[in-house]
Amino acid sequence: MGEAERGESAPRLRISFWCSNGHETQPSFASDAQVPDTWDCPRCGFPAGTDQDNPPDPPRTEPYKTHLAYVRERRSDEDGEAILAEALAKLRGEL
Repeated sequence: MGEAERGESAPRLRISFWCSNGHETQPSFASDAQVPDTWDCPRCGFPAGTDQDNPPDPPRTEPYKTHLAYVRERRSDEDGEAILAEALAKLRGEL
């Protein structure tokens, strides 16, 4: 199906975006569309911007935390000892 069957295509703009790894991608947009500030790089997934000399910083990823790490953030060692002592007392039938 060619252009004759579909009609004329809308005017397009090709905008260059660069990521922090130096990859360039050129998506096309309708000439009357609002161009976004950032675009995801299809090669590495980092955000890309229109300024080649100043691309957006890659997202900062937080390291994986275990359930125990989250618990330790919320509870002090003294709280943990008290909870453990209470649970052991229940198991022993002391409460």
